[in-house]
Amino acid sequence: MNITITPRLLKGSITPPPSKSQSHRVLIAAALAEGVSMLRNVALSQDIEATIRCLEALGASFRWEGETLAVTGLAGQAAPQGELPLLDCGESGSTLRFLIPIALALRGGGRFTGRGRLMERPQGPYFDLFREKGISFEQKDGVLTVSGRLEPGTFSLPGNVSSQFITGLLYALPLLSGESEILLTTPLESRGYVDMTLDALERFGVRVEREDCGRFSIPGGQTFQARDLAVEADWSNAAFWYVAIGLGSQLELDGLNAFSSQGDMRIVPYYLKMRGKGPVELDVSQCPDLVPALAAQAALRGEGLTTRLVNAARLRMKESDRLATVTEVLNALGADVEEHDDHLVIRGKDALPGSVTVSGHNDHRIAMMAAVAATGCGAPVTITGAECVRKSYPNFWDDYEALGGVIVRREEAQP
Repeated sequence: MNITITPRLLKGSITPPPSKSQSHRVLIAAALAEGVSMLRNVALSQDIEATIRCLEALGASFRWEGETLAVTGLAGQAAPQGELPLLDCGESGSTLRFLIPIALALRGGGRFTGRGRLMERPQGPYFDLFREKGISFEQKDGVLTVSGRLEPGTFSLPGNVSSQFITGLLYALPLLSGESEILLTTPLESRGYVDMTLDALERFGVRVEREDCGRFSIPGGQTFQARDLAVEADWSNAAFWYVAIGLGSQLELDGLNAFSSQGDMRIVPYYLKMRGKGPVELDVSQCPDLVPALAAQAALRGEGLTTRLVNAARLRMKESDRLATVTEVLNALGADVEEHDDHLVIRGKDALPGSVTVSGHNDHRIAMMAAVAATGCGAPVTITGAECVRKSYPNFWDDYEALGGVIVRREEAQP
């Protein structure tokens, strides 16, 4: 689907969708639990559908009761015998990395597949551990097969690659018979995502002892307990509406938890900092998903105002190479973005010309970035492949229209 936006500022009230990051975590905890959990405010984005699909393959069951999702956990079930389960992770890196060690703990492994760039995304920290622990793995023809017995012990891995590896182990290790520990060999990045994981584990009755972010002690033999809870609104997607405000739109954001453990709450101080008149440098190592939104605001901060978004190398292995695609799309709109190996330098302008067609690059955050930046353009902007927002925010275009955005939807011609 192609979206053509006639630029205008937005106005109204908006409640961001449920947090995708928190949804992954509570769904997995509920699936591992003993009993039935009742989860409210769960939205079926493509990534969340992938996690549910994989958890069903592992033996959990899900049913809707009105607007509440009832999850029957698999604690106490006998592990099915036979072929390793096939887990289709779609394009969700969280699903893949969270469930690899869980599948080892529950089923002795699994066969993982996905679409887009998913199976190209690095799994090195797991592979290094698997070699050390005697767990076999093979990636062939788009399928990653892992098999073996996950034993209690010490698991050393870098903290500056992706917090998703840490989260996967934090879910799997409590299921083992003995005590384990995770030791980080480099400083932890994306700390907020680990905080979300620890919060979810605590809610479901699992204990982890944390020491200075560099060591986690995990008692074995624990059982996840079923819970009744609601998923919070998502600060990651709220970032695009904050940026729209920074660019002149009159919006009220509802339903956000001001005391959330979501690390992307960092959008608030960063957005406020960019409303100042001096040069700004923002460290995005703890909030890499905010970069597309922040870049849109930086591009329209005002003539000659410079913003540096630093410590962003991990963005090259997202749904797209986001350092490259942020640069390409914003520069096509008329911005001044300079791409470096691990950072962006953005020289602001008062307005952008627009009058261009840009690709969404099959990346939900790039498409939403272009949509928000279009509010500061002087002529229409067309975004191709705009359906990619379904990955995290299926109703984004409906919400954009409800806030006064003028868009025309066109289905792409089939070859």
